[in-house]
Formats: sequence, structure tokens, C-alpha cells
Amino acid sequence: MPRRLTKKKTIGVRVPGHPVAHALLAELDQPMLSATLLLPGTVIPLSDPHDIREKLERELDLVIDGGSCGTEPSTVIDLTEETPRVLRAGKGSLAPFAVERV
Repeated sequence: MPRRLTKKKTIGVRVPGHPVAHALLAELDQPMLSATLLLPGTVIPLSDPHDIREKLERELDLVIDGGSCGTEPSTVIDLTEETPRVLRAGKGSLAPFAVERV
């Protein structure tokens, strides 16, 4: 049975571990919007800068080659309750959190 999406009044915040993302955030001193680069008709997101440039260079103003980011999904932690809950375990350490897995 497909999972039913519910509308919530919450937002997600991604905390990147990549040094290029950290440098951009420090320089901009503002939040950035990011998304998984999953092109129509594909199953695996693009993460290699050479592949991204090859497929999208005519549609993008800039591609920063910070190396491959990999395709492992990020960990998603729900912080809306008193006890944090892991909604999806993935990339990123859970060590800083006392979490309940769901």
C-alpha cells in the first residue's frame, strides 16, 4: 500500500557535511536551498559534477566541482517533539542526538 503524504506545518533543515557547502554558507551568510538532482525518467540522482555538467550545462549558470556527493540519502530526524525521532536513517551521524527510531 503506498504511503499517504500528509500536509504538515513544518520545514526540513539540511546540515551539510561537505566543505564546499560550508564555504558557500560562510561566504553567503544566508541559508541555501538544495534539492536532490533526480532527472525525469531516472532512478538514481546525479551527484558527479562531470555528469551534471554534461547533462545540464546549457540550463545552469554554474556548476561547482566539489567532487562527487554520493547517492546515500540523508538522515531525517523529527525534532517537533521533546524526544527526537529518526524518520530515515542514512548519511550522517546520530551521535549528537538521543533519538528514538521509528
